[in-house]
Amino acid sequence: MSPAGNTLGGATSPYLRQHADNPVHWRQWTPEALAEAAQRDVPILLSIGYAACHWCHVMAHESFEDDDVAALMNDRFVCIKVDREERPDIDAVYMTATVALTGQGGWPMTCFLTPDGRPFFCGTYYPKSNFLQLLEAVSETWRSRRSEVEAASDKIAAELQSMASGLPGGGPPVVAALCDHAVATVLRDEDVERGGFGGAPKFPPSALLEALLRAHERTGDVLPLEAVERTCTAMARGGIYDQLAGGFARYSVDASWVVPHFEKMLYDNALLLRVYAHWARRTSNPLARKVAGETARFLISDLGADGMFTSSLDADADGREGLTYVWTPAQLREVLGDDDGRWAASVFNVTDSGTFEHGSSVLQLLADPSDAERFERVRTTLLAARLRRPQPGRDDKVITAWNGLAITALAEASVALDAPELLAAATGCARRLLDLHLVDGRLRRASLGGRVGDSAAILEDHAALATGLLTLYQLTGEASWLSPTTGLIDIALDHFADPDRPGRWFDTADDAERLMMRPADPLDGATPSGASLIAEALQIAAHLTGSERYAATADATLATATPILAKVPRSGGHWLAVAEAAVRGPLQIAVACDPADSQLLAAARRLAPGGAIVVGGAVNSSPLLADRDRVGGADAAYVCRGKVCDLPVTTVGELADALGAAV
Repeated sequence: MSPAGNTLGGATSPYLRQHADNPVHWRQWTPEALAEAAQRDVPILLSIGYAACHWCHVMAHESFEDDDVAALMNDRFVCIKVDREERPDIDAVYMTATVALTGQGGWPMTCFLTPDGRPFFCGTYYPKSNFLQLLEAVSETWRSRRSEVEAASDKIAAELQSMASGLPGGGPPVVAALCDHAVATVLRDEDVERGGFGGAPKFPPSALLEALLRAHERTGDVLPLEAVERTCTAMARGGIYDQLAGGFARYSVDASWVVPHFEKMLYDNALLLRVYAHWARRTSNPLARKVAGETARFLISDLGADGMFTSSLDADADGREGLTYVWTPAQLREVLGDDDGRWAASVFNVTDSGTFEHGSSVLQLLADPSDAERFERVRTTLLAARLRRPQPGRDDKVITAWNGLAITALAEASVALDAPELLAAATGCARRLLDLHLVDGRLRRASLGGRVGDSAAILEDHAALATGLLTLYQLTGEASWLSPTTGLIDIALDHFADPDRPGRWFDTADDAERLMMRPADPLDGATPSGASLIAEALQIAAHLTGSERYAATADATLATATPILAKVPRSGGHWLAVAEAAVRGPLQIAVACDPADSQLLAAARRLAPGGAIVVGGAVNSSPLLADRDRVGGADAAYVCRGKVCDLPVTTVGELADALGAAV
């Protein structure tokens, strides 16, 4: 018999704590839980999800809160619950198995394992009746056909290990022609009418949009910029964007960005903030500036906690998806009165038939209203009324990588929007994160309420945080940011790089917990891969520190992406962004000046293309300023592409000409 009780109450994951009151005897993933399965000679039932996942909640309500289902689970299995955001390594292993066995993946993920962790049956969401049948069938198979289970699990384990060991290393260097090919291939997949790429469901293509902006800046070709403008405009005016409070939902269930899956993730909003800020800085587009400002405020006001940023807002409130966000015409009139209510319905495209369930509508803003003052009054009133509704739960877990993305985005947005408070928020987050998540010289993945978890950081954590710190160094000139940055990169080189194949990276450290396979996925997904993120960090750090080791590793890492950019560039959005920077040198702008009051340095930051490296300071204060001083007593900007540098310039106009940018 299994020990009585559910052990999730002390977890550092809000998702696990959501299940602490289930009658299921949930365990966390620990050696003790696996040993319990071996001692009882029963399979492991592994359930993986995350706090903002709608279908995770549905399965919990239908099955995990049901006494009869729980009794069967407790009797026949050791039940382990995993937060995919806290343990992405475990999620990666069993998602690979699930996709291999079923052809598709998703959450909640439901896997049945041998006591040593080998999967033999995998799936996702099951309705209660199907789940009960599955539990009976799996337990009966385990009892009566054990040899078949062992043979199947051996075969699956061998296949997964083969897949992991077969990932490529090496490759030809990235060149401009490859970037041009990747951009052209991506643009052929654009939905020109509705924005985005492909059909429904549509996810925000954040990294691809950043790459297309960089491609436009490199080549002057308007086609990438036009694609960015179509997609960013469609998302900003659609239901995927919160028209009252700012911030983006995770994805749209339709091809027109109307009806979102309502959870709001930190990583989406950080990546999109970077894109909209870049678009605003490049074009001064008022919609770009508006969305960048509102998204930054959403991060700080809705996801901020203890100086850092929490993970997500739920899709559901009171058990109903979208309850907080949708409106009927009658509800608008009730809050605003008849006149403003009818006007708001036309502005936000709220109709009697509705765009969501039960005649309700998700707010859209298909055009800017002519009466801006009335719009702001109506929007403020509606938001106040919305705050009196049931609110979605918040996952207060702080994830290192996602906070690293937020640091970079807020810092870059501070330049685009001339908003020093955003740089202050990024700086405060970085300091708090380093204080809490660096433990005995090694980085941890997550914390909750000021208590750091036990899970080791993975490659994306080291890389995203390193890039964030390098961004802060460039904007503040404070050398104190460089030491923790090089520490993170050096740990990544020592523990995550493949010693046998230069440029190839594992997602978990060589001294981390040994799972059935060591994940090493180079493809970008909803977030950039750890490998593409470390390529960016190495590329920047090489020029800011002068490290030849960083430079050589950055080149080798980027070379591994050439097959991705050649064959599946939509799965390499962040790779393409890093490649676009690389083929420009990357561009480096060093300004000899007093950083506190230099107009030339401020202009360099404003005019620099995406991926450029910008530093300012006294002569010899940085490798990029070695032997580079003011000219005739005036601030001087040195523009370099790779190792080839222009003559210094001393005016904003000359700098703009050197960069091919508009003043």
